[in-house]
This record gives sequence, C-alpha cells and structure tokens, in this order.
Amino acid sequence: MLLLLGIIQLFGILRALGARVEVDWDVGYLNISRDGYSTWQAVGVNGRQPIAPVYVDEGDTLLLNVHNSLDKPVSLHSHGLFQRNATYYDGVGMVTECGIPPSESFTYVIDTGGQTGTFWIHGHYGSEVANGLRAPFIIREKAPAVQYDEDVLITLEDWLQMPYDSMGAEEEQLRFDHLFPNYPT
Repeated sequence: MLLLLGIIQLFGILRALGARVEVDWDVGYLNISRDGYSTWQAVGVNGRQPIAPVYVDEGDTLLLNVHNSLDKPVSLHSHGLFQRNATYYDGVGMVTECGIPPSESFTYVIDTGGQTGTFWIHGHYGSEVANGLRAPFIIREKAPAVQYDEDVLITLEDWLQMPYDSMGAEEEQLRFDHLFPNYPT
C-alpha cells in the first residue's frame, strides 16, 4: 500500500513539473522590406520575419536550441521573465553571458517556474533587437481563473528604414527629432 501511495505521489510531482518543450531557432540574415519603402538586411529566425511566437504551458521548461548563422555573436534575453537559478541568461551579451559565436549553437534552458503571461524573447547583443530579433513568448495558465473564447496576440514594433548598425549620430538625431519634435535639447 505504501509503495502504491509513493508511486501516485511521484506521478503527481512529475506531472506538476511540466513538459520539456523544444524549439529550434536558426538566427540569420534576411533581406526584407517591411515598410514598402526600402529593402535592407534584417535578422530573422528560420528564414522568417516576423518571428513566430513561442508558446509553452505553465510549469514547462523551454529548451531553445539556437544556431547562430550571423557573422557576429548572438545572445538572447527572456524579457520580464524571472530567471530563477539562471541569472546568467538575464543580461546583455558579454556582461552576464557570452554571445553564441558565428556558426555555433547553444541551448537555453528556460524554466517557467510557475510564471504565466505574455513575455518576449529578444536579441541582447549589439543591435539585434532593433534589426528584428524579437518574438512573443507566451506562457499559458493551466487553469485560467477566467474563461474566455480566444487569445488574440498583437505585436507592435518600431521599424527603421535602415539597419540600426548603419545609423550614424546624425540619422539617430533626425529620428529622435522626428519622434519628439518639441523635446527640449
């Protein structure tokens, strides 16, 4: 009888731990025109831009297998997510983590640890995020407190008319002046 109770308890613990969700990302360059005005080199995943959302359930562990097809390092950050026991994932490349070198791969092991909600995963090395390396990261509740018909995901972003890396101080100031015309300088 004790053995049966132990097996049932172990099964409950394993079930509570959640699944291991594996997602493969090949981070590379794409030539795209998002504004219908100019075509330039952006950063995408698996040949796509915008990047597909990542969905997991509460308690799951995300295994994000990242291959770097860029010519510079890549690092990722799960924005808004508590990085319990993995603070080395929570920061800028070369500060809390080294970037993934070109032509190399790395697996991020992201424990959702009871967190739920809408987050995002984005590049955290240089200008990767400004050039398109960002995607929604959704952790669904196992038992939502409120019932609803559907989730609708809408993402908004700034989109520059040139790669961020190629902007000089003059273009950056023009962009700032355009966005904030009455800002005192």
